[in-house]
Amino acid sequence: MSSDVKILKPNGILDGTKASQFRQDIVALVEKGAKIILIDFQDVTFMDSSGLGALVLALKGVRAAGSKLFVCSINEQIKILFELTSMDRVFEIFENQEKFLEVIIQLGQ
Repeated sequence: MSSDVKILKPNGILDGTKASQFRQDIVALVEKGAKIILIDFQDVTFMDSSGLGALVLALKGVRAAGSKLFVCSINEQIKILFELTSMDRVFEIFENQEKFLEVIIQLGQ
């Protein structure tokens, strides 16, 4: 896997108490030169609007830096949150890390 690809795996409940740190973690990856960031939600049990807001703000920063952000392994609750807010149209969502890596390898990243 390319060193330009970084994977972030938040865990637990992603709400207002963790949202700021979550966003900062993503920004830090961009600052370290990550061109592609995958947020793996496998270990996140719940995400509220604060977590989603942090993700959207981080996406803006990632795009402004010329990088890309993807998500994978979302549970049913996060899927519903994305669908209700139409964020499923904004973010490219992969079933899991393996599916993401297959696509990245095919793209020659």
